Amino acid sequence: MKLGSSVPYAGNVKQAADHIRDWEKAGLDVVWVAEAYGFDAPTVMGYLAARTERVEIGSSVIPFYSRTPTLLAQTAAAIDHLSDGRAILGLGTSGPQVIEGWHGVPYDKPLARTREVVDILRRAWRRERIVQDGLYKIPLPEGQGTGLGKPLKIINHLVRPDIPIYVAALGEKNTVLTAEIADGWIPTMFVPDQAHEIWGDALATGAAKRSSELGPLQVVAGGAFAITEDPQEITRLRDLARRHYALYIGGMGARTKNFYNQLATRYGYADEALTIQDLYLAGRKDEAEAAVPASLLERTSLIGPAGYVAERAAAYEEAGVTILGANPVGPDPIKDLETLRALV
Repeated sequence: MKLGSSVPYAGNVKQAADHIRDWEKAGLDVVWVAEAYGFDAPTVMGYLAARTERVEIGSSVIPFYSRTPTLLAQTAAAIDHLSDGRAILGLGTSGPQVIEGWHGVPYDKPLARTREVVDILRRAWRRERIVQDGLYKIPLPEGQGTGLGKPLKIINHLVRPDIPIYVAALGEKNTVLTAEIADGWIPTMFVPDQAHEIWGDALATGAAKRSSELGPLQVVAGGAFAITEDPQEITRLRDLARRHYALYIGGMGARTKNFYNQLATRYGYADEALTIQDLYLAGRKDEAEAAVPASLLERTSLIGPAGYVAERAAAYEEAGVTILGANPVGPDPIKDLETLRALV
């Protein structure tokens, strides 16, 4: 497995880049840049391209509703150029709260749009003239706009015509589509021992329709990471994720449209997920954080003694993970990453 880590939404990006440079030397293979409604991912990715030498640089994830498919193609091509072929374009639909509440565009037809966007991206990188008559109209047809649009192809000659496209997917239909058309899959709150139960059928259905030209589906999953034998420190470090989980399970979306809440329910935490959501939406965020099950925090992280972390890494690998997410939270991340690199 490769080792990956993430630049969070908030915080000091310049300081994070310093850490990534050090982690790169310790064996990190991939750095992921989140976006949501914080700093845009491509700007940070370009900065990381200039500050690093070896790590792959991926977006995790860019919501494609906020950009045209051709702009996404330009952006990924530019980052791939600046990084000498180290870019990964991680895409997702995000959710109605962000797309309609922040970007002000309708959250409609996510599956059809995903398929069209991926197709347009690959044609653009092959330097084809883009003509599309689907959800996206390229060029605009007669009767719309000035009528002066014409098919164009990207100006630049690219480092790679096949920049990897990873798709963030949680629902069954979106996971099927991802396994069919994407180079990689980015699930969230991935519990390796339940991976087959939750996603096995969807992945198999998509894989049956997958082109052999794509190669095996890459899978990105993991969580908070630290190596320590102190039981109290283990609990403390796992608890650092409570705020994140409370936000996602409780408040990332409406009561009736929260993909993360639904996933927690599928994992067997139906009562807890409802409690977290009730508390979070009522403004009682501290109580929502306290209601996050300790077992969920444990099962979605790699925190504990070296032997335990090795077992967790093996469980992720057994579940099909090819890029293990390891977000250091301990006091000595360099030493921890070097140890994990050796273990993996």
